[in-house]
Amino acid sequence: MSIQFGYDSLEKPKDIDFLLGRIGDSEYVLLGEASHGTSEFYQWRSEISKRLIKEKGFSFIAVEGDWPDCYKVNKYVKGISDIYKTAKDLLHSFNRWPTWMWANTEMVELVEWLKAYNKGIIHDEDQKAGFYGLDLYSLWESMEEIIQYLKRVDPLLLQDAIKAYNCFEPYNKEVEAYARATAFVPKNCEKEVIDMLVALRNKHTLHSKNQANKEEYFNAEQNAITVKDAENYYRTMIRGDVNSWNLRDTHMMDTLKRLVAYHANGSSKKKPKAIVWAHNTHIGDARFTDMSPSGMINIGQLVREKKGIQNTVLIGFSTYEGTVIAAREWGARMEIMNVPQAREGSWD
Repeated sequence: MSIQFGYDSLEKPKDIDFLLGRIGDSEYVLLGEASHGTSEFYQWRSEISKRLIKEKGFSFIAVEGDWPDCYKVNKYVKGISDIYKTAKDLLHSFNRWPTWMWANTEMVELVEWLKAYNKGIIHDEDQKAGFYGLDLYSLWESMEEIIQYLKRVDPLLLQDAIKAYNCFEPYNKEVEAYARATAFVPKNCEKEVIDMLVALRNKHTLHSKNQANKEEYFNAEQNAITVKDAENYYRTMIRGDVNSWNLRDTHMMDTLKRLVAYHANGSSKKKPKAIVWAHNTHIGDARFTDMSPSGMINIGQLVREKKGIQNTVLIGFSTYEGTVIAAREWGARMEIMNVPQAREGSWD
């Protein structure tokens, strides 16, 4: 089958109809964005996602966000946790820059919609739509999640976790400090985080006695995987080559596969279907861009390779004028900026 390319303008809700026809029975739909600060991208991805969930039975949305933060959203929309009274309060608890990626009105509306949608599902918890994070930046946050989990379920393994993660203590929760230190000194924490993941997996049967336990264990294991991959990512990032990018997108793909496998093992008979939200540079197929000659891969390429072109739909979003929320440098305050007009004769 040949790969299809094309572009269309989205102006009214009915314009989504042609996309649903294009998606057909595909099990993977990846929705991109040309910026992390364009309201319309969020609005249209939300509307497409709602219809995929309602009309085509998609199982979850997985986004370019941290696993621990996004898992709070998953618990909120499924009614598992009542710590946060509103989606606005929940999303404003996200503190990783750029915070506007998730703490925005479009996301508040989507999260409340997911919660309301799931409330209508009474008899089968596995039919509820989930919300998860695919990224690996949450080194410290994921370690803390594991510590809190083991405090509840396994005090003996907790001591091993504290000992393992104390390896990071000298770096005062500064990933850059850890990365720089490992660049000049051969000592790092790789063995400790791998050993902790293995130890947790050895307790899988004990920690997964019922459905509630299984969900908690799945969350803990994913946090342990994230710690392992984040440790590797930050050590690699300091070298400034393509390997750190590839590690990140490989982690995203591996997380997506784990989510699909987890949903496939539930009581529901339906086959899991996944919606992915990420930047165009992640969800486009890297093989057809200037990323490929540099040796870079991305999740769009990996999903197509592993799940098949016929089973995967990649939808990028772009614009050539208007305004965008952005910052002038990493970590700077957000500003409303004008989008530079596209070059004459150019394509995005």
